[in-house]
Amino acid sequence: MSRLSATLRTRALAAAYPVYYRLPHRVRMWLVRWIAPTYTVGAVVLVRDLHTERMLLLRQPPGRGWSLPAGLLARGESPVEGALRELAEESGIALAPEQLRPAVPNALVHHRGRWVDLVFEATVPAASTELAVDGAEVLEAAWHALAELPLLTTPTARLLGYYGIGPWADSDPDSGPDPGPDPDPGPDPDPGPAPGR
Repeated sequence: MSRLSATLRTRALAAAYPVYYRLPHRVRMWLVRWIAPTYTVGAVVLVRDLHTERMLLLRQPPGRGWSLPAGLLARGESPVEGALRELAEESGIALAPEQLRPAVPNALVHHRGRWVDLVFEATVPAASTELAVDGAEVLEAAWHALAELPLLTTPTARLLGYYGIGPWADSDPDSGPDPGPDPDPGPDPDPGPAPGR
């Protein structure tokens, strides 16, 4: 990709993401399903600090809750490639494929929302890992102590609950407790596939 086309793509995304995230939740889900009417497959990366009990979280538009590096797989892209791409795009962290390991469970199937999350884990030294965000798709990336997580988006709280982390850690993530006010409530109770879980 040439430098000019990369600049144009970045500017187009900077204009499109705020519009996309202001759409009602049902409209965003309709757009995703219109593009891919079957199960939507995404990759999620749980990135932990090598030396402390901290996890990388992202704040995405509209910025009312924190999420994980995640996104939909491109056509023909392997789950590991998609996870690495999303992690690099959203946080600036570039890892080699062997630095990712499948989380247990690796695949979370969300039947109501018709999407599948393929979850991977990575460990990096936070003190020497530089974070970089584009300011459009991701507003902020930061390390947060597992014992003191900030307000999470509902999909993030639910996903982390499967791994014993966050407000739904001690309950069934599919029906978990109320983690507090939903930072992106929308009219649809199904969280659907959120770019950046």
